[in-house]
Amino acid sequence: MGKHNSTEEQLLWEKWIESKDPQAGDLLIRKYTPLVTYHVQRIGASIPKNISRDELKSLGMMGLFDALNKFDYSRDLKFDTYASFRVRGAIIDGLRKEDWLPRSSREKAKKLELKIEELEQRLMRHATAEEIADFVEMPVDDVYQTVQEHFFSNVLSIDEQLQDNEEMESKSFVIRDDTQKTPEQQMVKRELLHDLANQIHLLNENEQLVLSLFYTEELTLTVIGEMLGLSTSRISQIHSKALFKLRKLLVNEMINA
Repeated sequence: MGKHNSTEEQLLWEKWIESKDPQAGDLLIRKYTPLVTYHVQRIGASIPKNISRDELKSLGMMGLFDALNKFDYSRDLKFDTYASFRVRGAIIDGLRKEDWLPRSSREKAKKLELKIEELEQRLMRHATAEEIADFVEMPVDDVYQTVQEHFFSNVLSIDEQLQDNEEMESKSFVIRDDTQKTPEQQMVKRELLHDLANQIHLLNENEQLVLSLFYTEELTLTVIGEMLGLSTSRISQIHSKALFKLRKLLVNEMINA
């Protein structure tokens, strides 16, 4: 770890590890606070706007402080890598415990999925968000938001199952070792990636680019917007549309995971 740091940061770590020097701890927290901002922006892109971003930041800061206290400086691991898992885990765990998506919203999402299935059976093809919005008499933006929230709530549910089945402190806070996957899990993963790749190729160029930058390059929607010369709200709309088009494959795999 030491070889990755500047001399100044090494001194801060030494003071913190040896005597829990409060000034050193404060400076380290300040240095890595941008990690919290980054994860707040990414997670905030998939949850309702009425959820306070200050609350997300507070959860993330607790994760950062926890990382500072538990980080093993002697390991060959960069602190920002370790802290990222702690910060993201703390935010998601906090959302899960607070049940951020009300029961009424969950029921709304389930009813919408049933309506989508009904419409697509009539049309004998996949329905567009505009067709669904007209069919259920709701704004098209609400259709996108409901599908996106439903998808993210499935992610949180899986996260909870993983934590319940894991003997360690929290599955969210560790990097899973893919070498431990069973042959069946490896086969399912290969099939999912193959199916996803095929589905993603059906998206338009902008949707493919936004998904790639957001999930592969791990850029925030704001940064993607700056890169493409588009507003953050426009990038968010493109992101929502792409997830909507992939919803059946993604949600089904999430539920059956």
